[in-house]
Amino acid sequence: MEADLSGFNIDAPRWDQRMFLGRVKHFFNITDPRTVFASEQELDWAKAMVEKSRMGLVPPGTQVEQLLYAKKLYDSAFHPDTGEKMNVIGRMSFQVPGGMIITGFMLQFYRTMPAVIFWQWVNQSFNALVNYTNRNAASPTSVRQMALSYFTATTTAVATAVGMNMWTKRAPPLVARWVPFAAVAAANCVNIPMMRQQELIQGICVKDRDQNELGHSQRAAAVGITQVVISRITMAAPGMILLPVVMERLEPLRLMKKVRVLHAPLQVLLCGCFLLFMVPVACGLFPQECELPVSYLEPELQDTIKAKHGERVLFAYFNKGL
Repeated sequence: MEADLSGFNIDAPRWDQRMFLGRVKHFFNITDPRTVFASEQELDWAKAMVEKSRMGLVPPGTQVEQLLYAKKLYDSAFHPDTGEKMNVIGRMSFQVPGGMIITGFMLQFYRTMPAVIFWQWVNQSFNALVNYTNRNAASPTSVRQMALSYFTATTTAVATAVGMNMWTKRAPPLVARWVPFAAVAAANCVNIPMMRQQELIQGICVKDRDQNELGHSQRAAAVGITQVVISRITMAAPGMILLPVVMERLEPLRLMKKVRVLHAPLQVLLCGCFLLFMVPVACGLFPQECELPVSYLEPELQDTIKAKHGERVLFAYFNKGL
């Protein structure tokens, strides 16, 4: 029996996005690392299916499961603001395979200065691409701004790592293992605001509940970027804090001393286990579509909204990015 798709809304969330658990389920779905391996033909099919469903032109015989799978691929690979296909490395679904390798090697090779500098540089290069890919695309970023943010974040990460490495030489070994996390956290506080500085300067586009544009708000941009910074640090924290404790206990064991060559692959694998859960959990800490009271926005923007809409619009909405 053919499914009735006449009332099917493909953009309606499958899970309640007002609830933390609903957001986690949503991001478990769209950050699934397996979607990275979807072919270009599959992604193009998914986009076509989503667009046809929005227009009510679903091909006869289409099942709900097919539409849900198409939406999963679409959300994982296409930007929510522009609808353009995102580069593979910058997608949130690539956070597990990409992040596990880089984080694992940062945690393994933390003892020598050249290794610290190299892996912090690799990590910030990866982060810069992810931050740019998942920005709020309504606010364009120039090549000069991207280069400046990349240089600043990389310098911050390397300086933090090198400085703390020198400071922890006389500290317990476990403290030295936490240096990569301190560097990553410090760099995130710089990289994300710098990469998205245009939103802080010109404001981020805010809309009403019906997606009608209300104006641009710097306060909304600051809220969104702050939430993204918190999410990114939370994403990295469990693996980069707990894994050093585990390795500090395991490495003295006789078996581990015999297989030193496997220490790095083991850390990469364990980082992947942490990230598999922490990517959706961290992304789900805050709603992707933020809601702010109009009374929190800039006074001049409040006046504009009240002049045009009166007291009918009480909340403003915007995509905070990931």
